[in-house]
Amino acid sequence: MALPSTTYKIELNLTDMDRSVYENLRFTVARHPSETEERLAARLIAYALFYHEQLAFGRGLSDVDEPALWEKSLDDRVLHWIEVGQPDSERITWCSRRTEKFSLVAYGNLRVWQGKCLDPVRTLKNINVVALGQEALADLALDMPRSLNWSVMISDGELFVTDERGQHEIPIEWLAGER
Repeated sequence: MALPSTTYKIELNLTDMDRSVYENLRFTVARHPSETEERLAARLIAYALFYHEQLAFGRGLSDVDEPALWEKSLDDRVLHWIEVGQPDSERITWCSRRTEKFSLVAYGNLRVWQGKCLDPVRTLKNINVVALGQEALADLALDMPRSLNWSVMISDGELFVTDERGQHEIPIEWLAGER
């Protein structure tokens, strides 16, 4: 018998001064049994970074043909495909061919991954890659409650998340493209 996913109720107060986006959002997101809390936190940060009213969570880990997040047009074309983690260069190329814009929110130890997987795809025109600071992400994801109340502020390329434990500055570095 397969393990069930864990649901999280999210209340997200988004203030993105760089894009003039100000939203109070409430939604539920499922965490796959094999997904870590860090990856879930990275998906939520990706949602805040690339927020658009048509942005939705995909099946991600449970379906390789879907991303972590995507934005679709009214005629069901994929406008923005967003992955989370450290996919290989073949996956990045495959995903970027299925959308107008491809973004990746990478986290973890990225030094080896950049040379092996990112460098071969830098010539693709529609990719954007942002790296999250590993220690700050791990601290944010530590013992995440099932009911999250985050205030996310993005200003001058800096990202801050405030939760019940205080404020967390999440360092972000653009490795390819731009937001």
